[in-house]
Amino acid sequence: MDLDALARLRPAPKPAARSPQEILIIKLGALGDFIQALGPMPAIRRHHADDRITLLTTPRYAELAAQTRLFDDILIDDRPKALDLEGWLALRRKLRRGRFDRVYDLQTSDRSGIYAWLLWTGRMPEWSGIAWRCTHPHANRERDRQHTMDRQAEQLLMAGIYPVSGVPWLPTTGSLPAAVGGRFFAMLIPGSSPRHLPKRWSADHYGELAARLRDIGYLPVLVGVHGEKNLAGTICEICPEAVNLIGETDVAALAALARAAALTVGNDTGATHVAAAGGNPVVVLFSRASDPRLCAPRGKRVRVLVQPDLADLPVEGVFAACMAMVTAAAG
Repeated sequence: MDLDALARLRPAPKPAARSPQEILIIKLGALGDFIQALGPMPAIRRHHADDRITLLTTPRYAELAAQTRLFDDILIDDRPKALDLEGWLALRRKLRRGRFDRVYDLQTSDRSGIYAWLLWTGRMPEWSGIAWRCTHPHANRERDRQHTMDRQAEQLLMAGIYPVSGVPWLPTTGSLPAAVGGRFFAMLIPGSSPRHLPKRWSADHYGELAARLRDIGYLPVLVGVHGEKNLAGTICEICPEAVNLIGETDVAALAALARAAALTVGNDTGATHVAAAGGNPVVVLFSRASDPRLCAPRGKRVRVLVQPDLADLPVEGVFAACMAMVTAAAG
């Protein structure tokens, strides 16, 4: 899609109904999706420079969202279950208090579609997304075949916002964990969703890669969620010098690591999207379990290695890709 050409076809914008307007952005998760939404969010802020912007998100992302300073308020969605009537009523009250004039639904899920109609009575706000009868629909039947960031950019163009960054960004606040402060380190992300184990390069291979990086002066640093601690055990047996931070970093701390890491290697998982947004060299490993054309991390320095079965991806190949990325970044 040529968004520049499409932008030239936009009608002249209509004057705002009232000023300042109340704007709501919906972005709940998962982690990789939230990070990729940090591409269009600054464009929404610029477009609504004189308006009040509220973000609806989940508790996991609230701290990082606050660090961006893009939002005047952050509302927490506890994602009530289907039969949690009290939870739904509380969420409805929370949203109706905002008296929102326009909603940018960057979640575009069944849940956010329900929000469009269940949580308002009477006039529905102007709505950018795919909710039934919304005022600013993303009118592309092939939207599910677009990369996430391309889809968001086109959706916002159709709502009058252009241009939108094709890469996400991270705020510059936050501090590094003490174990890596002042060190020259490479971040390794050996996990992935337990529901998609084919996305994981083996812990043995990560251990061998960690040892090779150690031998040329990098401090290997392992990150991930609590359920991946067994992976750290295998890696640290091969490379005892590796710093194990698996299960010890929230999203904001992970963002600080991403901005400081000299190099990152990771699987197709949310933490690798954070690393890519940090702007430093990232090598990401894809198997046949997912399509990088639709969901690969984007950043200033990202290289995607694709191997249908990651068991067939040799350590030598990943190490060579790392060195090529580091050399290109240095040049």
